Formats: sequence, C-alpha cells, structure tokens
Amino acid sequence: MNDLLGMLSQQMSGQVVDQISKQLGTDPKTAQSAVNAALPMLLGAISRNAASPQGAQALDKALTQHDGSVLTDLLGAVTSQDKVADGTKILGHVLGNRQGNVQQGLSQLSGISPDNSAQLLAMLAPVVMGALGQTKKNSGLNADTLAALLGGQKQSFDGPLGSLVGLLDRDGDGSV
Repeated sequence: MNDLLGMLSQQMSGQVVDQISKQLGTDPKTAQSAVNAALPMLLGAISRNAASPQGAQALDKALTQHDGSVLTDLLGAVTSQDKVADGTKILGHVLGNRQGNVQQGLSQLSGISPDNSAQLLAMLAPVVMGALGQTKKNSGLNADTLAALLGGQKQSFDGPLGSLVGLLDRDGDGSV
C-alpha cells in the first residue's frame, strides 16, 4: 500500500518548507529538519491511537471531515489560520496531555522553539489527516483496514521523535 510518510515528506518540501520557515521565522534548512522530525511523530501518534478498536473507529469517523482536499493547496494550508486552528484541535485528540512534552521534544530535536514546535505541529496535523483521509477514500479502507495500514507502516514512523511519544507514555495510560 501507500508509503504515507514518504508521500508526505515529498510534498512537504520546496516552496512549502520555505513558507513554513517564514511562518516560524527560521531558515528553510531548520524548517525542513523540523518537518522531517514532526511528520513521523504525528503519524506514529495517530497509529498508536488507532491500534485500539475505539481509536480506529474514532480515526475513521474523523477522516470523514478530512478528504485530502488540503493536499491540493499546501501553501495555503500552512498559512491558513482556520487550518492551524483545526490542527490545534487535532493535536488535542492525538496527543492529549502529552502535547507539551512532544513540543519540547520536537524543539530539542530540531532546534526550533517550543512555541514554534506547537505552531508547526498545528500546521502539519491537518495535512497528515488529509493524507490519511485521501488514502482511506482512494483505497476504500474502513476502520480496521486503516488501523492495519498504519500498524504496518508504524516502524517507518518511529523515528527519533515518533518513538518519543511512546517513551513519554510507556504504560499507555495517556499520562506522561
């Protein structure tokens, strides 16, 4: 099936990263590094949430609102205040009370400030959900097959920051 991380990484480069760097007030190289760290972390967190039947159902339901249309205008998506606000809500669902620790970890790994980490994650969350929604729609996936797809690709998500989310909540109770 699709390599979600590869597809997203490919799309989140060039002009899109230049725009992100402007939004964050940093150089494009630092922004690219932060994007490369944040994408697997977001996908890994979503994958961990979808590992339970309830989480898979919740993701399947959420993806009815994320059909992939955001991918047609990535420059607009990363600058849209509405998309960033949507991203903040997505992060609340995906990361819960671990969000601050994940932002701090992204900051340390990429060299951007924790505030910029929060902003970057909020910019990327709707894009990640859009990619998942498009994959779900194009491949005819349901909650179970979507969870299986994410689980099958989980190893590629568990980069330095992707595994950070798991380390922060070792017992899986949602509390660091």
